[in-house]
Amino acid sequence: MDTTLVVMAAGMGSRFGGLKQATPITPDGRCLLDFSIYDAKKAGFNKVVFIIREEIEADFKRLVGDRISKTIPVTYVLQDLSELPEGRKKPFGTAQAVLCCKDVVKGPFAILNADDYYGRNAFKEMHDHLLSAKDGEWCMVAYELGKTISENGSVNRGVCKLKDGYLEKIVETMDIDSNGTYEDNGKKVTLDKKTPVSMNIWGLTPNIFPFIEKKYEEFLANANLMKDEFYIPNVIFQAIDEGLASVKVYTNDDQWYGMTYKEDLDEVKKALNGYVKKGFYKGI
Repeated sequence: MDTTLVVMAAGMGSRFGGLKQATPITPDGRCLLDFSIYDAKKAGFNKVVFIIREEIEADFKRLVGDRISKTIPVTYVLQDLSELPEGRKKPFGTAQAVLCCKDVVKGPFAILNADDYYGRNAFKEMHDHLLSAKDGEWCMVAYELGKTISENGSVNRGVCKLKDGYLEKIVETMDIDSNGTYEDNGKKVTLDKKTPVSMNIWGLTPNIFPFIEKKYEEFLANANLMKDEFYIPNVIFQAIDEGLASVKVYTNDDQWYGMTYKEDLDEVKKALNGYVKKGFYKGI
């Protein structure tokens, strides 16, 4: 069975600055995506779809896509910006990005961020789940909060509530510092660093596309299109609430790495080049 990796690469990285998806990590110019594609291929994914924006298309292909396409079949999808109101520059969000893939993704698929490192286990868990998943039998990988926070500034995380191994709720929690502390209605709250959080890596089946399409029409009709966002976790929860899907949660104790801030780059380079030296990524 074909399984596709859908990579959300349309964002420019406002806090990081520039095209962080292409930031070199290794001395020979490999970026975080090279590691994710390596891990996904090893797990069994056999196609990649990159969601990008027209304005970064040429640079993305030159710096990343052309290299990766030599190792795995690649398709590009441009995130549609035609419905943005005048004055809005940002796309509507991750759910609208995924919807743009509906004509090219025909089987089970995983979605993830281009500028995150998820570790090897996540792809194996998701691929094995998707091989036998029926419509609406979705999954996600959750990470320990303490392995996803930055010493260089606050982060936003989706705090997961689980029941019998399935996702019950995600609470979007803003401005979590390196101690796991955030402010809630003027009070300081500190989360246990083992708290499971979502890092936007999901395993889905194609029946999500008509559902996203329906919710997108509702979004366009009712949202404040100058500022509101159409996010994939929100759509997934609507599908759960309407009894159309369930989400199996695979808890992962791997270290997650990302580049929210430019200062994160040195830590990411040190860690991933260390993995290369240990032989985890032979031939990358």
